[in-house]
Amino acid sequence: MLKAMIKTLRIRQWPKNGFVFLAVIFDLKLTNTEAMARSLAGFLIFCLLSGAVYVFNDIRDVQADRLHPKKRFRPIASGKLPISAAYLEAAVLLAVTLPAAYFLAPLFFFICLAYFLLNLAYSVWLKHIPLIDVLILASGFVLRVGGGVSIIQVVRFSPWLYLMTLLLALYMGFGKRRAELSDLGGTTSTQRKVLGGYTLPFLDQLITIVSSTTIIAYSLYTFSAPNLPEDHSMMLTIPFVVYGIFRYLYLIQVKHEGGAPEELLLTDRPLQLTVLSCGLIIVLIFYIVR
Repeated sequence: MLKAMIKTLRIRQWPKNGFVFLAVIFDLKLTNTEAMARSLAGFLIFCLLSGAVYVFNDIRDVQADRLHPKKRFRPIASGKLPISAAYLEAAVLLAVTLPAAYFLAPLFFFICLAYFLLNLAYSVWLKHIPLIDVLILASGFVLRVGGGVSIIQVVRFSPWLYLMTLLLALYMGFGKRRAELSDLGGTTSTQRKVLGGYTLPFLDQLITIVSSTTIIAYSLYTFSAPNLPEDHSMMLTIPFVVYGIFRYLYLIQVKHEGGAPEELLLTDRPLQLTVLSCGLIIVLIFYIVR
């Protein structure tokens, strides 16, 4: 049962919570021990909190998951984790994470609470509404960034990063919906009602709009944000961002992958090298050349 409880937390999806570290990276506090420790604590809190969300979501969807070819193997759907034990697990996670969040920073607590309640509403109702479903998922990434900002004293953090986080999350969200619909041959799924509100051409249009806007927004950020080097050296990262966006588009439209963007990041080597290279250049520009 312990293994089933751990599996229900979906540790493979925890890298999403890395958006908490955007504040400490872009506010030039990577070398600040206290800021890094607080950001790490915030990351762990979000990991456990998102785990509680996954548990509640699996409890809510247990009947539908049992009919799904892949999801039926999830611990709750397969019966390896009784529903009563799952409720207890989620309650313990909330009892640990929310007080810890308040201890770290009161504002961080309210952000975490908003994240949990929003995802709870998503699991019960909002995930069945086309467009709203992806917007809610994207807002979760923005809340992660805001959480990272709330636990350290930021000086140079640009609001552009909130916009780019939202756009990037929308891009991945619509890409995921496209991959799910493509796997079904473009037909409506009885297990995912929200897919009935999408078509492949419609999703392709949304992906085109969001990906183009993301590239434009990031390009504007690299030479207009006041906290960046005056020599505009951050523009050197634009090609990596463009390639990363194109690579993800290639994976979902040509390779027919992308049902789980976080798994692509863990398995696709070109995408990993792109993220790593872009991150190294940012660190070089912010912490060495500057």
